Amino acid sequence: MTHSTSSINAAPSPFVEIRRQLHQIPEPGFAEFKTQQFLLNYLQSLPQERIQIRTWRTGVLVNVKGTYPKRRFGYRADMDGLPIMEDTSYEFQSTHHGYMHACGHDVHMSIGLGILTRIVQTPIRDDITFIFQPAEEGPGGAQPMLECEELQDWMPDQIVALHIAPEYPVGTIATKPGILFANTSELFIDLTGKGGHAAYPHLANDMVITACQLVSQLQTIVSRNVNPLDSAVITIGKIEGGTKQNIIAEKSRLEGTIRTLSASTMLLIKSRIEALADGMKTAYDCKVDIDYGANYLQVFNHAETTQAFMDWVRETDTMKVIECTEAMTGEDFGYFLEKIPGFMFWLGVETPYGLHHSKIEPNEHAIDLGIELIGSYFRWLSEQD
Repeated sequence: MTHSTSSINAAPSPFVEIRRQLHQIPEPGFAEFKTQQFLLNYLQSLPQERIQIRTWRTGVLVNVKGTYPKRRFGYRADMDGLPIMEDTSYEFQSTHHGYMHACGHDVHMSIGLGILTRIVQTPIRDDITFIFQPAEEGPGGAQPMLECEELQDWMPDQIVALHIAPEYPVGTIATKPGILFANTSELFIDLTGKGGHAAYPHLANDMVITACQLVSQLQTIVSRNVNPLDSAVITIGKIEGGTKQNIIAEKSRLEGTIRTLSASTMLLIKSRIEALADGMKTAYDCKVDIDYGANYLQVFNHAETTQAFMDWVRETDTMKVIECTEAMTGEDFGYFLEKIPGFMFWLGVETPYGLHHSKIEPNEHAIDLGIELIGSYFRWLSEQD
């Protein structure tokens, strides 16, 4: 179900309103200064007896004290936006030109604040660490945040995170034990040759031609080097080269991403990219520099914990549960799951536009449902011996 502008503007709940305010201030990774201050201002409005607040770079950590703690649970929400020009019907569009919350991080944060508020107002037995993490979209905030001193005393024994899913209806969640999201790596390739006049191609080394040849060859890696029963993706999303139509380009640049369902396949693909790059050097007498940028570990859900959560949701009839297949999306929450038992799940926000699209408008009814779901789950967990 999609929403008209009038329905979107009708009597929002407090945390829907918070989402709308956050939606207006998307910021790049490690530059979420307004977002951090917004979170801190809200947290200061809550009763302070049961909460402790710490900051790390542009992130925020909150410890909510339990009444008789034996364990510590964790909820993680990412904070950063994307360099996308917004094209929604919202009256609360981004005020930061060229940036947008197009991946649902505004929704993730508002749900986190809702769960936190609920637990502060009606405490549970165990402690909970709320982690508002910067730079999920890049250069990657999870790995350094896990190593920061501010988190060490509040490290969860079990952790959960969610991600909005445009393809699922509101009231539906989807997850699975084991691998949920892929291993990912950024890919940047710079080609440097010899520029010249368009009329004298024999006196130059054209890096536009070289870039085109390399893009075509990169697409053979998945089709000819990866086991057909495995899964992998190489996408080149951006090409830059040249300065004018009658000048042979001295430089070109490819920007892309690699996605795999296994760490060994990631290594295989990088090895083949480097072999093809060596071939380019010889064939086109040029220099080739490769940078893999940010690399994200697979999101691998802890089997026992994930299955227990799915069973609990079904037994309580809280939401509809779908056991989904793995996706080639990337998420640095995988670094948390490498160290802490837990899981991530998709939260249905039914909308025709996908993640990272300039027109995406998540169904906001999912926000209060997410708060109710995870708030009740933490309470149930805390009551288990």
